[in-house]
This record gives sequence, C-alpha cells and structure tokens, in this order.
Amino acid sequence: MTDAAKPLLEPREGLPDVVEDQVTLDRVVAALIDGTGPVAVDAERASGYRYGQRAYLVQLRRAGAGTALIDPVACPDLSAVDQALSNTEWVLHAAGQDLPCLAEVGMRPTRLFDTELAGRLLGYPRVGLGPLTEAVLGYALEKGHSAVDWSTRPLPDDWLRYAALDVELLVELRDALEAELREAGKLEWAKEEFAALAAADAPEPKSDPWRRTSGLHRVRDRRRLAAVRELWLERDKLARRRDISPRRVLPDTAVIEAALAMPASKTELTALPVFRGRAQRREADRWFAAVARARELSERALPPLAARYDGPPPARSWASKEPAAAARLAAARAAVGEVAEAHVLPVENLLAPETLRRAAWAPPDPLAEETVAAMFRDLGARDWQIRLTAGVVAQSFSEAAPDHVGLRHGAPAKPT
Repeated sequence: MTDAAKPLLEPREGLPDVVEDQVTLDRVVAALIDGTGPVAVDAERASGYRYGQRAYLVQLRRAGAGTALIDPVACPDLSAVDQALSNTEWVLHAAGQDLPCLAEVGMRPTRLFDTELAGRLLGYPRVGLGPLTEAVLGYALEKGHSAVDWSTRPLPDDWLRYAALDVELLVELRDALEAELREAGKLEWAKEEFAALAAADAPEPKSDPWRRTSGLHRVRDRRRLAAVRELWLERDKLARRRDISPRRVLPDTAVIEAALAMPASKTELTALPVFRGRAQRREADRWFAAVARARELSERALPPLAARYDGPPPARSWASKEPAAAARLAAARAAVGEVAEAHVLPVENLLAPETLRRAAWAPPDPLAEETVAAMFRDLGARDWQIRLTAGVVAQSFSEAAPDHVGLRHGAPAKPT
C-alpha cells in the first residue's frame, strides 16, 4: 500500500446477505432490472480444492441495485440474471478467467469491459485488481482471501466482505480507465479486444491434458509416458468422483516418480518416498494398477514422445534446422518489440507470440503487407493489431531473407 492509498474496508451499503433461494434471487433480478449503467461482475472458484473450475460465489454490483452475493450452488440457474442484464455492459477484471464458470450457470455477456486488459493496453506495470485500483483510484483492496476454499459453507463474513469489495469500485475503475484509454488514443483498440472476448466461443478441451503434468520433461521414453498417462487418467477419474482437485488426490511429483521408477510391485511403489503418505498408500492398488497397464501396452499403443501439434516446431531448434525462419523470427520480434515500446504496450498484447511464430515459419507468398495482414487476420489478430504490425513484420521478413520475394506496393505503413 502506498502512503496515499486509502484502505477500502467495508461495502458502502454494508455486507449483504448471501442469496440462497429463488425468492431472494427474484428480488435481486428485479433490482438489477431497475438499476442503471454498467454492472460489475466477479466470481470466486475453489481452484486447488475442488474438481474443475465452477463458480462458488457470484458477485454483482450496479448503480441503483447495490451489491448482490449469489450462491450458485444453492441457485445453479442464473439465466434470469443474464436476461436482466441482456443489454447491459459487464465490467470484469481478467474476464477470461471468470467467463467460463459464469457460462456454466447461464450468464454470458453481450458487451463487456475488462479492467485488467485495459490496464495492459495502457502499459500499467501491475494489472492485478488490487494494484490497479490503488494506482488509478487511490484505494487499497485487501487481497488476503483470494486463494481460499470458496466451496466452504457457510462462507465466513470476512471472506464475503472481501468478495463484495472486489466489485465495490469496479465500475469507477472502468470509467477512469476508459478516460485514460480515450486520452491515449487506445479506446478503439480496447473496444476491439472487449468485443473479441465477448464473442469468443468456449475454449476447446485440451488434447492430451495429461501432458501438462508438472515435471513431464523428465520422462523421455514412450513406456514411461504411458505410465504418466495411465496414472493421470486414474487420478482424474477419482478426483472427479470425489469432487477434489486432482493434485490433492495425487501430486504431480508422485505421478512422475512412479512413471520414472516403473515399479514391478505394489511394495516397490509404496517404497518410493512420494508414496509414503497415508493418502497415497490407501490407494496404492489403484496407482500400481495404472503403472501395470502401461507395462502391458503394445508398442503400437504407446503415446508419441511429442504431442501432436499443427504449428511450427519449438523456436529454439530453428537456428540449426531452418536458419532463414530463425532470422525472420528474430527480426520480426525486434520490429514488433519496437512498436510495442513506442505505444507503451506489452508486446504479447500487441501481437500474440504464436501468431508471429507461425508467420515467421511459413510466411505468405508473395510477401507483402497485405498478405501478412490476411495471415494475421486468419490467425485471430484484431484489426488494430494488424494495422500496427503487418507492415513492419513484412518488412522485417523481407530484410531478414533478402532472396525472398520483396514487398509490393512500397514500404510498410508507419505505426499510428
């Protein structure tokens, strides 16, 4: 907290009761309909405690309606809230984190303002809700309960107070950031980003999610990879059934150590240091059976060492395998970095690193600003990003590989 920051300790209208029944929910819906202006929206999950990313508390605040704290376990269908806010701009912080769990309870915005993303576009060095609220509005939020188990019932008052304060100043923060975006000439950029967030489909399930096991880089043969996969799937099945975070059922370190050791018996498995805990030993039969299944798989059924991926290989290998692509990537990164610096933007918000890698690996032919722009658009870049980057990237590609077809239609447009 800075010396000038004022601590925000209590909601202005006091701490509201948690909405836990349909009658109270109906009253909240009516109040939201009568309210005015944007609505602040937040959700609390039980990441690290429960299986999945469902919401365990939904917070709303709108002028004229006050603050509502809704228990989506007791009230799992919030489509009436969604309908009440159908023509209203939602204000969220880090919207991408909350939109999936809000969609599960029937809430999907048609328009939104993301205060974290606005802070990034404005070049703020710290864009968490607490630091951003302090920097922009001069209020200090207490963030001590961000990682608690929100599936706890009943929720303690100090947790609820923390949750209510998360939406207390969100609309005021939105208004201040919008003014800064307008002054910086970045408001239209932000609107494009917000529209893309609101229109985005639910993310596709990850293929081979077991490959995200921490420490997987230590496993370097297909048989042991199969053991990781079998242990991960068994753990996931048990975690889903118990509604517990998978890493609380069996830590990633235990999955990796068992796969590396490939124990030939349950005794060998439980002799591993990471399996000496009571919880691990209680399910030892389950874990050993998973390793045994991996042992018995045919060579044909073993997973490949690398995940299937339709993009370019890791950039660290380009210098030896495709030096021209490596040169293009290095030149384009420098050029995009200069544009980002000139506009006080994080480079990853100016252009997604994956978009630049794909373009550098297989640039369009003929190489020109308009063909690079078309490629960027196909890869999901927004119009403002394309206007700032397509020309400089095309030029950097041409200069890095002078034997390539040069730019047509003259030099690229200068960043604006």
